[in-house]
Amino acid sequence: MRLPRVPALRGEDIGLVRPYFVAHERREAERRQRTRRRTLVLATGGIDIRPRRTRGMGVAA
Repeated sequence: MRLPRVPALRGEDIGLVRPYFVAHERREAERRQRTRRRTLVLATGGIDIRPRRTRGMGVAA
């Protein structure tokens, strides 16, 4: 017997999550977005700043 899938709850949807935790998640998401944008902008100028480690394995430069 399979249990029905329940959609994941977002912090903004319920009042039991502390506002500072929701704000932290939002800041982290914005930081990741800025990093992606910066990487793309630098890549258009020929500068490669990709991560040197992928899934714990070293990546050749």
